[in-house]
Amino acid sequence: MTASYFEWAQSRQGYAWEDDETAIRLRKFMDNAFTAVWAKSQALDVNLRRAAFALALERVAGAISARGLFP
Repeated sequence: MTASYFEWAQSRQGYAWEDDETAIRLRKFMDNAFTAVWAKSQALDVNLRRAAFALALERVAGAISARGLFP
């Protein structure tokens, strides 16, 4: 899914990234995601799946709070 997003972003920008650049961006994105989920897992003392769900809910709640549910 993340690679598909990168393809979409490249299309919107009008140029293709080199394979190395794509791999570096994907690796950074995945490392950051894992680190955030791992930290949430440790903080809540739950498994990674529940931690990912909790993190997602926090992000949705933050977006709703910042923008409101209905624009």
